[in-house]
This record gives sequence, structure tokens and C-alpha cells, in this order.
Amino acid sequence: MRCRLFPWLVLTGLLASTPALAQSILKNPGQHPQGPELEPHLVLGPFHHSGAVGPGFRATFQIGKNNFIDSINNSVGIGVGIDWMPVCGGGCSTGSIAIPVVMQWSFYLSKAWSVFGEPGVVADMIGSPTAIPMFQAGGRWHFQESITLTMRIGWPYWSVGVSFLLPPLFFLVARPPRTATLPPR
Repeated sequence: MRCRLFPWLVLTGLLASTPALAQSILKNPGQHPQGPELEPHLVLGPFHHSGAVGPGFRATFQIGKNNFIDSINNSVGIGVGIDWMPVCGGGCSTGSIAIPVVMQWSFYLSKAWSVFGEPGVVADMIGSPTAIPMFQAGGRWHFQESITLTMRIGWPYWSVGVSFLLPPLFFLVARPPRTATLPPR
């Protein structure tokens, strides 16, 4: 009986020792990273190319914070990427290149967790290029302040990767307008 109880006690102790990470920040607008997100990942195509697995990369640039609902902690960004999946018809010698373009709407639940939805399109570049509707939902586990484990599920494929949250780019930060000053006479 003690052996079965020990793992549960350890898990309970770990969860109880991190209350700050579980504290909700959803009702605190603006308490989230403001810069671009760069994410190398693996893609899995359960609905696209018969379960192929390949590498990919996504970059998401915030176009605003608290855009749609200004009373909660959310942001909107535009994501673009490139994903490669092998096509194994006769030996995996060819591959599919997919170029997703999405709008990412993120909600920051706590310092450790955020969730998002991504509607968009993906250009499938195998054979004759075609555009396919895309919708993915995902989550991020913020295990470091600027590094997250990012997971997506949806249509037409899934992904799991590591996101690097960068500081805002200096040229995108709003600056006060310059005022002309004349030398004294």
C-alpha cells in the first residue's frame, strides 16, 4: 500500500509547491510576452500524407495586444512557416512542402500556461500548388520565461515544438514623435 501511495504524495507535493505558476493572469491584460515567437517543430500528418512526420518552422509576429477583448490577457499575431513531410509512395524519395499562414489568437491563463486558436490557410506545394483551409488549436507550457513547449492539433496536421519568445523588435516599438528644436537666437 505504501508503494502505491508514494508517487501520489510526491505529485501532490510538487503541485502544492508551485502556487505562483498556477495563479491566473487571464484577467490581467498585457501580462504576456510582446515580441515575435520563433518555433522549430516536428509535424505529424494524421490526415495529410498518411501519418508522415517531418521538420518544420513557424514564426509568429504580434500585431497587437488585447485586440479583440480588452478586459482579458490575450494577443493576436500573424504566423507564417514552412513544414516538410515525406511522401512514402514508393520509398519516401519525395516530400511535401507546406507553407502555413495563420492568425493566432492567444489567451494567457497563468505564467506557466497559454492556449491559442489558429485559423488560416496552408499552401501545399507538392505537385500543383493548392491552398487548403487550416484550423489548429494548441497550448504552450512556459517552462522558462522565454522558452515554451508548444503543441498543436487540428486540420490538416499536428505539431509539437519549442518556442523561443523574443523581446519586441526595436523598429516595431512605438516611439514618441520627434519635435524640431530651433537653436536660441
